[in-house]
Amino acid sequence: MATSRPALIALTALAPVSWGTTYYVTTEFLPPDRPLFTGLMRALPAGLLLLALARVLPRGAWWGKAAALGALSIGAFFPLLFLAAYRLPGGLAAVVGSIGPLFVVGLSALLLAQRPTARALVTGAAAAFGVSLVVLRAVGALDTLGVLAALASTASMSTGTVLAKKWGRPEGAGPTALAGWQLTVGGLLIAPVAFLVEGAPPALDARALGGYAYLALAGTAVAYWLWFRGIGRLTATQVTFLIPLSPLTAAVVGWAALGQSLTPVQVAGMVLALGATVAGQLVPAGRGGPVRSFRFPEKTARRDSMDLTGSAPRR
Repeated sequence: MATSRPALIALTALAPVSWGTTYYVTTEFLPPDRPLFTGLMRALPAGLLLLALARVLPRGAWWGKAAALGALSIGAFFPLLFLAAYRLPGGLAAVVGSIGPLFVVGLSALLLAQRPTARALVTGAAAAFGVSLVVLRAVGALDTLGVLAALASTASMSTGTVLAKKWGRPEGAGPTALAGWQLTVGGLLIAPVAFLVEGAPPALDARALGGYAYLALAGTAVAYWLWFRGIGRLTATQVTFLIPLSPLTAAVVGWAALGQSLTPVQVAGMVLALGATVAGQLVPAGRGGPVRSFRFPEKTARRDSMDLTGSAPRR
């Protein structure tokens, strides 16, 4: 059965919402100071699980495309995000991450021939400002390397999103296969970095195993399947305008589960960011032509029918 566009947007939005729960799970269930190992445990098991479910491997040029997308969206994104989280104060990395829609608008103009509109630029700026009201604290001197890492992580994820839209999916491979390829590649790239920087894996108790299972299954396997499914059916701009839901979810979870207070300014920022997110779903693809939807034959569709609350951001 075909999914209506509002339902498709809502399902795709569950991905950044689930990413917003990562900070709570990480701080309450997982060993401290092991961000790269956490990234590895999220990406590789989820990727292998999706590969086993899809039972489809890349063919021809898609070996290189899958490797590039996995490196951009997972392999480079996770380490850069964690580096930014540990070097930047408060929620600054989250604010930098929330400018992703602006990156995507620019990249879509370069790679998808979709000219940016004033509405898209204004909406993207409003989303970033709203997130900043929610997560940003007073900061002193900024760490240059941390800022560069935050910008690079945002650019990496944004480039992966636009290229995934540009390349679409090969016939016979649905979102399960595409997500499995990228997560597996990303996990294999993170593994040597994690062992080199953090050493041997830590001892894990039942609580930590439960936390990693949640992150790998709900926060990664299901979330990235929904994300790549959305990329295949929505415009790149629509998808990336859902990213601010991640820091907003983290703030709500912190308030509900950790007793963190929300000031009137933070609530106003949430309203602004949510309004920009909704408006982002209405942004036209541009005046340069119709949206490139990359829809595949019906028989193919049936086959496979970052703490962002002021601490260390995670995704």
